[in-house]
Amino acid sequence: MTATRRLAAILAADIVGYSRLIGADEADTLNRVRSIRAEVIDPTIAAHNGRLVKTTGDGLLVEFSSVVDALHGASEIQAVMAERNILVPQDQRIEFRMGLNVGDVVVEDGDIFGDGVNVAARLEGLAEPGGICMSARVQEDAAGKLDVAFEDMGEQQLKNIARPVRVYRVRDIACSTKAQTAPAVPALPLPDKPSIAVLPFANMSGDPEQEYFADGMVEEIITALSKVRRFFVIARNSSFTYKGRSVDIKHVGRELGVRYVLQGSVRKAGNHVRITAQLVEATTGNHVWAERYDREIADIFAVQDEITERVVATIEPQLYTAEHFRSQRKPPESLDAWECVIRALSYFGQGTRVGNTEAEALCRRAIVLAPSYGQAHSLLAWALARRPMWSGEVGSVLPEAIAEARAALGFDERDPWAHMTHGMVLFRMRRHSEAARAHRRALELNPNFALAHVLLGLPLAVEGMHEDAIKSAEHAMRLSPGDRLVEVYAAHVLKLAHFTAGNYAKAVASAQDALEIYPESHWAYECIVAAAAMQGNMGRAVETLKILVLLQPR
Repeated sequence: MTATRRLAAILAADIVGYSRLIGADEADTLNRVRSIRAEVIDPTIAAHNGRLVKTTGDGLLVEFSSVVDALHGASEIQAVMAERNILVPQDQRIEFRMGLNVGDVVVEDGDIFGDGVNVAARLEGLAEPGGICMSARVQEDAAGKLDVAFEDMGEQQLKNIARPVRVYRVRDIACSTKAQTAPAVPALPLPDKPSIAVLPFANMSGDPEQEYFADGMVEEIITALSKVRRFFVIARNSSFTYKGRSVDIKHVGRELGVRYVLQGSVRKAGNHVRITAQLVEATTGNHVWAERYDREIADIFAVQDEITERVVATIEPQLYTAEHFRSQRKPPESLDAWECVIRALSYFGQGTRVGNTEAEALCRRAIVLAPSYGQAHSLLAWALARRPMWSGEVGSVLPEAIAEARAALGFDERDPWAHMTHGMVLFRMRRHSEAARAHRRALELNPNFALAHVLLGLPLAVEGMHEDAIKSAEHAMRLSPGDRLVEVYAAHVLKLAHFTAGNYAKAVASAQDALEIYPESHWAYECIVAAAAMQGNMGRAVETLKILVLLQPR
């Protein structure tokens, strides 16, 4: 590729004491650097029309077409970093030094070279932690255009640079950017359920067409999340006030009154698009979840729909998990009804007799605290329907289970959880067609409900619709990868579908998958007993039956 030349503003930056930080805690340092890239650096560069040329482990090189944009972006990054570091011990802080220069650069294969780049790198070395040093030309071009105070450091002899360079530094970055920041908004109170704002995704490709794609996807995510009735979702018009701005997630949380913020970026390269998304707990700045999606864009709307579906389906269990960890900080006697339900969901995920007993007790306590709380009734029905897995007492618990499921529907007929758990109880009662209808109703109300997708597979498999059952389970796993409940129920659907189709070897393999997740899964042992017997392997059938009897005495 032929090299070209152009005039550019160059920002060189590195992390102070990077080797020391890596030596102290490599994993934590790398995670924090990734977070800073995603939350602070990349959005700020994009907002000020910059291009990230490359990263070098502890440093980065950025090209801007405007000196004002370059200084404005650098100042914003340093101001945000100063605020993020306020409560961080001095020896654990991630701080940048920055150098700014403007000059002729050589561009080749996307990289930039030349004297202009070398000067910026040397200026970076003169900067203090959290500071910015620049050449006189940058200061001259930016003076009077930004509310930034400069200090003349005089002429400096930079290493391997033939001529002396007059250097300036930015004085009091946090103070100089304060005037450009909107007045502080009082923190709004947090709702009594998971609250989330979806910020506009940054367009990292410079292609205006991708701006519409990114905005459309965010609107679809907001709409889809709004269908999850347990969530408080900030409206599109409020979220989009942050478009094109470098934001601090904690500020966003306070200004919008939300506990969680979803942000991301879109980058197009040829016929491919890369979408990144990350969920952050705004009150602490901790990352809850992050994912990257690489897709071809032959049908851009199909890609938009697919990514929206994946993101929304994944966020619900991730938020429940995050809320569980948050509730763990409270003593059991001070839990409210919502926190009881969140802990119950976590116990369901254990797949054990003890976990199910704890979940049942928490649901009953939630109902005492809030008698009309529909989801508490739904989950109590679920716990009751699961109890026979260990006790064998089917007849004694199913009447109460169906009563609780119907109570949940009575409190909120449009709650997908109520219909899903109603379907689970109906399946346990062997009313398979009705169970399938209940799960389909849950999916009408929330098309991205992974648990409802996978549980629909159970009655489908029993009724002989093997392929549909397998597709339902596989779709659920694509929607919510890594979700233990989805994974174990998917294994049950697959073993049931394979068994009823006469594929006994595959049924045993799927049952073994279930046991890898939940060693107490009696359904899996039952399947292995039956499938091994059908294969003529009576030895394995008898040995597995012995284990099953220990787990489920009659």
